Amino acid sequence: MTATVNAAPVKTADVLIVGSGAAGLTAALNLADRFTVTVLAKGALNEGSTAWAQGGIAAVLEPGDTFDNHVEDTMVAGAGLNDRAIVEFVVERAPAAIERLRKLGVPFETEGDALHLTREGGHSHRRIVHVADATGWAVQEALQRAAEAHPNITLVPDQVAIDLATSRHEERYSGAGNVWGVYAVDRLSGKVALYTARATILATGGAGRTYLFSTAPRGATGDGIAMAWRAGARVSNMEFMQFHPTCLYNLDVKNFLITEAVRGEGGQLRNPNTGHRFMPDLDPRAELAPRDIVARAIDAEIKRYGLDYVHLDISDQSPDFIRHHFPNIHDKLLGLGIDMTKEPIPVVPAQHYTCGGIVVDRDGRTDLPGLYAAGECTQSGLHGANRLASNSLLECFVFGEAAAEHIAAHWDALPPVPPIRIWDESRVTDSDEEVVIKQNWTEIRRFMWNYVGIVRTTKRLQRAASRIKLMTDEVADYYGHFRVTPDLIELRNLLQTADLIVRSALHRKESRGLHYTLDYPEKLAEAADTILVP
Repeated sequence: MTATVNAAPVKTADVLIVGSGAAGLTAALNLADRFTVTVLAKGALNEGSTAWAQGGIAAVLEPGDTFDNHVEDTMVAGAGLNDRAIVEFVVERAPAAIERLRKLGVPFETEGDALHLTREGGHSHRRIVHVADATGWAVQEALQRAAEAHPNITLVPDQVAIDLATSRHEERYSGAGNVWGVYAVDRLSGKVALYTARATILATGGAGRTYLFSTAPRGATGDGIAMAWRAGARVSNMEFMQFHPTCLYNLDVKNFLITEAVRGEGGQLRNPNTGHRFMPDLDPRAELAPRDIVARAIDAEIKRYGLDYVHLDISDQSPDFIRHHFPNIHDKLLGLGIDMTKEPIPVVPAQHYTCGGIVVDRDGRTDLPGLYAAGECTQSGLHGANRLASNSLLECFVFGEAAAEHIAAHWDALPPVPPIRIWDESRVTDSDEEVVIKQNWTEIRRFMWNYVGIVRTTKRLQRAASRIKLMTDEVADYYGHFRVTPDLIELRNLLQTADLIVRSALHRKESRGLHYTLDYPEKLAEAADTILVP
């Protein structure tokens, strides 16, 4: 059933999940037959990153393909930084995850009796199952429909999590370091409620909105990563921010992704002035090279020739083929005056995926008792220094289920929730300086794009660090004196996430995967994670 927030300051369930996308709903559905589950969504239930995913889900289903092939492709894309055991764990569970989604009613494309498989950059075989070019939306609908129908799942939209409720918030401090839920502000009423549970799962997505240009939804402000860090959990590999090579260049339309599958089906990248196809000059895989390579190539082409964008051209395919495989992209572009069946698409790179995050193990456990995490907010060891295309939704399904299984198997060992203090706003007032939030939000996103983007230098990173230090004091003062609002919560988390990204980038003295610095252009012989400890 779907519920809304009532006036009670404390709400309890067996398990609390923060995030209503693929990871969160997968976990909820795997828990709900035994436990009561509350799922908090930051906005509407379907506003997260899952619904935005165009491409598909990677799984070994083609004759001649193997788990070893998928593992190796993932390791190559991740520049050797992946945890092979985790990669094998995820890859081997992919076919079963696809089958469960089919049973939930996800209408994957088929060819005869078999699933239609497409190929994307970095993959050695066709292994991407999809629903035209709107796979994420179909997955979100199916999972949400199942969750809404389950009597033990309560879905609560418009709840902006502020911080984790930990042992520090117990009425009698135990010092055990447990996580007991979250404090969250209701967007509609402005009131703060305490949600408690014996187990909490963060499935809050990534931190794409730390950057000026991003394909991520509006709410991708690193909330789960920032909250876990403040509570005492380790965070890892935050320097590896993936930039999708092909975001539509249009001054009136922001953040519209042109899926990897366009290149997988033959789309070519060309200089718009000369028509030269430049990717074969740089990598034998051409347009099917991993995303970090293609994004840097486009960035270099733009800077070298003073361009605003490059062209992505698939017009040599038949119009029927294009309209069938990319109906949503075709219709969107047509509405903007671009007919992709006849002409190229102007594209630029944009931040797309957060490969680092909260450190979790194979069961989705964090460092903190009672706290689990799954999906883009985590660093599980799957992606390494660069995520392979279409492994993201797959990670959500596998780790959402893994976290649920561990909670169920160890339920009796989870202590009951002690009395927790409710949110106290007796010492704060309403803000009369909202301009501070808007100014700082804009400033963060701009300097992160300019100084901590696709190509970095130590000097640029240090400049970003200096600005973060100045803004941290200002935002902390603001946060301490005024009532929380969704915008203030997001600003605080954006700043914390930006700090983690810059600190991680300064720590890595090499270029590997998504982290490319002109000061250390070579890759070190040994691959090592960047692990930050609070």
